[in-house]
Amino acid sequence: MRSEEVKRGVERAPHRALLKALGVTDEDLDKPFIAVVNSYSEIVPGHIHLKRLADLVKLGVVSAGGVPFEVNTIAICDGIAMGHAGMHYSLPSREVIADSVELVVEAHRFDGVVLITNCDKITPGMLMAAARINIPSIVLTGGPMPSGSYKGQRIGVASMFEAVGRYKRGELTLEELKSMESAACPGAGSCNGLFTANTMACVTEALGMSLPGCATAQACSAKKERIAVETGRLAVRIVEEEIRPRDVMSEDAFRNAIAVDVALGGSTNTVLHLPAIAAEAGVKLSIDVFEEVSRSTPQLCTIVPGGSHTMEDLEEAGGIPAVLSELKSHLNLDAKAVYGTLRDSAARASVLRRDVIRPVSNPVRRHGSIAILKGTLAPEGSVIKLSGLRDENVVMEGPVRVFDGEELCMKAVMSGEIDEGDILVIRYEGPRGGPGMREMLSVTAAVSGMGLGEKVALLTDGRFSGATRGISIGHISPEAAEGGPISL
Repeated sequence: MRSEEVKRGVERAPHRALLKALGVTDEDLDKPFIAVVNSYSEIVPGHIHLKRLADLVKLGVVSAGGVPFEVNTIAICDGIAMGHAGMHYSLPSREVIADSVELVVEAHRFDGVVLITNCDKITPGMLMAAARINIPSIVLTGGPMPSGSYKGQRIGVASMFEAVGRYKRGELTLEELKSMESAACPGAGSCNGLFTANTMACVTEALGMSLPGCATAQACSAKKERIAVETGRLAVRIVEEEIRPRDVMSEDAFRNAIAVDVALGGSTNTVLHLPAIAAEAGVKLSIDVFEEVSRSTPQLCTIVPGGSHTMEDLEEAGGIPAVLSELKSHLNLDAKAVYGTLRDSAARASVLRRDVIRPVSNPVRRHGSIAILKGTLAPEGSVIKLSGLRDENVVMEGPVRVFDGEELCMKAVMSGEIDEGDILVIRYEGPRGGPGMREMLSVTAAVSGMGLGEKVALLTDGRFSGATRGISIGHISPEAAEGGPISL
């Protein structure tokens, strides 16, 4: 065991003394040391409940014969950071998270790792760290928040971003807006739609890095708590069996993850995160693979923002195991998982709600939900989420309105200066130009809320929230700050 580097031999007496200060016994020194890397935070709704899950993970580790040590990393709520200077810091936090996990795990020579995560940049950051350090690791995602309810309709945080535009056009009173904001987010968990956090949870399960059912089990449910205990138990087993992240996160695994993403109608942020995770695992994953897989994989689900269903519905339909089962002809189910293979997950599953997970023979669309676009404005590529469109064959011609930054565009939208048919270009929002490649949800949601939805197009070298819908083309490359055509 790696941990013997800090607990064996006469020269390690000082190290053992420090461990005993933590309550470690002589008997414990013969057991695997498991890092329980938590991202609990009191400012992130998706992470406020993770302290309880960490306790349950540790219970599972102990019951399986390991010694758990809880350590922590940072977490940022993209919703709270949205639409202001805070969003400059969101994407860079992914790298800080990956580095911080690597540092604490390597410094203390842990034998295995449980990564407790939930929201947008924390999950990819932790997966990057797992692939980089490549010791036995398993992920526990915290689960979705329940939907809110207002006037008999399910709502969530995306409803609130659009409500701002509805208020500005006079569709909502200030009192109604305030009533909605008090009802939209009823408790802990990741936001209720198939936004980036839940997309990454689903992708993590499809990669084989979390237990079956983990992605959609509700945040504070008994099911999630049982999965937490089992995750802790499995962490000890994968140490004993020497199952490492790079054994699981193969090229086939990433193709499976992309297929599940585009079948669900997930966030375009996977086009940023999966290649970064793959690079740490030694797998080359270009954006062209997203286009290839999406063209050959049907979209089976219409989940908010690409439809009316929520994560509760996907859970009721059987979750990711049911999606794997339905999509089996488009996947390599023999791909390794921390618990066996994806086939083990799919074999025990069935689709329980056909209105939520459509059959491959009668899909939402014959191809997947993500398209990679290239052209004179984006010679190196850009991305659009087709599941956010009612008509994917839309053609738009109109006057171009160019804004050097999100704030200038948002000001024009909220001042009523944007008309039907306008094509909005927000530039200097890329990784270098932003800096930090901010998400443009405040703009796209306000446009939708003002009734302009697919009547206005938005192009940017920045990126979009998983909650975005409409004609939104992001990741335009090269970015303006690098002299790309969008800067002209």
